[in-house]
Amino acid sequence: MNTRFRITLFTLVTFVLLGALVPQLNAQRGGGGQAPQAPQQIEMTDGPTVVNGVDVSRLQFRYVGPPGNRVSAVVSPPGDKSVYYAGAASGGVFKSTDGGVVWKPIFDKQQSQSIGALAVSPSNHEIVWAGTGESWVRSGISIGDGVYKSTDGGATWQRMGLELTGRISRIIIHPTNPDIVYVGAVGHGYGPQKERGVYRTKDGGKTWEQTLFVNENTGVSELAMDPTNPNILFAGTWEFVIYTWGKYSGGNGSGVFKSTDGGTTWRRLTPAQGLPEAPLGKIAVSIAPSNPQRIYALIETGWNGKGSLWRSED
Repeated sequence: MNTRFRITLFTLVTFVLLGALVPQLNAQRGGGGQAPQAPQQIEMTDGPTVVNGVDVSRLQFRYVGPPGNRVSAVVSPPGDKSVYYAGAASGGVFKSTDGGVVWKPIFDKQQSQSIGALAVSPSNHEIVWAGTGESWVRSGISIGDGVYKSTDGGATWQRMGLELTGRISRIIIHPTNPDIVYVGAVGHGYGPQKERGVYRTKDGGKTWEQTLFVNENTGVSELAMDPTNPNILFAGTWEFVIYTWGKYSGGNGSGVFKSTDGGTTWRRLTPAQGLPEAPLGKIAVSIAPSNPQRIYALIETGWNGKGSLWRSED
């Protein structure tokens, strides 16, 4: 399952790079350096790959960094194509202000250097959150010590609690109120623990409440928020345990949950609605920005042969 999610991360980075390169191509064609106003139209054929009328088949990837680490999280302020934050599996957080040409470490003074999630406030780009503990579980990784917050674009950080959550899979900040933050906690995975699930703060991290808890062996592997209604959230839960002789993924705790009241209460979606039968493994959920009614769930179902990618249109 880890390989599949690494491919998902590679796809994310691919589109980030394309987003930075396409406006430059348009500018060379007389676009005045302005980003295209219409959504990018990508035409995939056996011949050239065309993006908004531009042949990008000859584009080549180049290494931009940051050096010396496996990247586990990437985020950029909405609408800003110059600033990027990259979280490393065991090397802290790096920041670029020139579209990835130069990267600077900005997290070295903190106690934990394993990063699982990053988030930038849509309403205040100076507010950045980092969740520690890599969630792409493998044998040789470090657990974290909670969540950190910066109010000056990563120049300084303050630890904001959740020290026992082990690994943070996702952080979501409310689109208009930066004091409301959601955290998905996978857990350390080395035994039963109650510090797994979804946490929410309404005061910028001063206090937290655990709003979703499935069981002591099940954490939250992914969170998604409706881009048009912040009260609607989806969570993918993951039951897993790590022993000295191996990792075991899957169980009745894994599932897809939905909240329609800002995370206060959650309802588990069932096979009657089209999802596969338990037991399931790791689950990722995502909402299409162009159509919030379209929900995707990437579900580890390798042992029952019922497929991996599921979609809802309602």
